[in-house]
Amino acid sequence: MTEAATPEVRSKPILSQEIAFGIVHLLPLGALFTGATFFDWMVCLFLYVSRMFWITGGYHRYFAHKSYKTSRWFQFVIAFMAQTSAQKGALWWAAHHRHHHRYSDTPKDPHSMKVYGFWYSHVGWIVGPDFKETDYKVIGDYAKYPELVWLNKHYLVAPVSLAVFVTALGGIVNGGSITTMFTSAGLSTLFIGFFLSTVILYHATFSINSIMHYFGKPRYKTGDESKNNLLLALLTLGEGWHNNHHYYEVASRQGFFWWEIDISYYILRGLAAVGLIWDLKEVPKHILHSTDKQNAQELRKQMEKDRPPIAGGEVQKPLEEDVVDY
Repeated sequence: MTEAATPEVRSKPILSQEIAFGIVHLLPLGALFTGATFFDWMVCLFLYVSRMFWITGGYHRYFAHKSYKTSRWFQFVIAFMAQTSAQKGALWWAAHHRHHHRYSDTPKDPHSMKVYGFWYSHVGWIVGPDFKETDYKVIGDYAKYPELVWLNKHYLVAPVSLAVFVTALGGIVNGGSITTMFTSAGLSTLFIGFFLSTVILYHATFSINSIMHYFGKPRYKTGDESKNNLLLALLTLGEGWHNNHHYYEVASRQGFFWWEIDISYYILRGLAAVGLIWDLKEVPKHILHSTDKQNAQELRKQMEKDRPPIAGGEVQKPLEEDVVDY
């Protein structure tokens, strides 16, 4: 193996630092003592789907890849809602993801399954001590906002707030009063509605780092092991079109074709329709119908050559290139 392909030495998890992560996985078992109502399971489903959107549409497509624009106040809302997933701060998440794209499936990739194996790519890099800090230089375009830096440093504010709200809601619905929130009425909603959905959300998200670089089929030549997988696209609201995404990462959609279901993109279009976000980056035709980056540039040049002239001699704007502006 060449020096360039030699894996980095990654530190083993410090178990005393991961007690909370382990407890989160065990807390759903509390429902064995409190029971679980139909309402609890509906909360679990709702929080899984809604928070998966904020991860995909917020952490990923907005903060990591700048695939659309929004206002400063809604930017904070996106970060807060995404952080209710308990996957640390938006700036931490996006900075590490940008690093992943720069070094995808090389030794510098934080979570390459090809280099470090399935379990490390799935969860080992998270519980290990090597990637705990936020590289604010990598995410400097958003780190200039003090409110985002504060939220990133106090990343537990959002999930704890949601957990308290869910417990109170369980007390009201299951027990008939908010005063019952710390009885089985509220705790069952906390165990199933919040903690179980959080654990499922963890591993559905982590699967994109691990499974999506192993199972599925690639459409484009990306130079890494990224694949497309319909099942995971449904489970993650569109993130399963991973090979598409690695080929043209700045697009607001990852299901490039109409038959590739991308629920997060549909929601983003809805937010754009009501004016909360705008300038969604689409997939240029020369990217869509190419096979690799060289072929894409050839198609782009041909398309520019074939474009009809504008009346009055005005020069047409060049077709969008495959550039990353962060």
